[in-house]
Amino acid sequence: MADHNFAYDLTLDEVRRRSAVVTALGDDWDPVAVLAEEELAYDMLYSNLDDEQQRIYDELVQAGVLPDRTIRNFAD
Repeated sequence: MADHNFAYDLTLDEVRRRSAVVTALGDDWDPVAVLAEEELAYDMLYSNLDDEQQRIYDELVQAGVLPDRTIRNFAD
């Protein structure tokens, strides 16, 4: 039985997929506002933790499971 090597160029399909996603998002989608709201939601989620919750959160950050929210990478 012969070896068959197949190569598929999915570039056109990926362009179609991305175009469909952007179309579905609509004209009023604001990615900067969405990211700001997401950051606010995380800030609220991880605020007012009791001692045990804070300890677990710190362990998860140290283990690399959760990002360190004290370090923000904002563009200048």
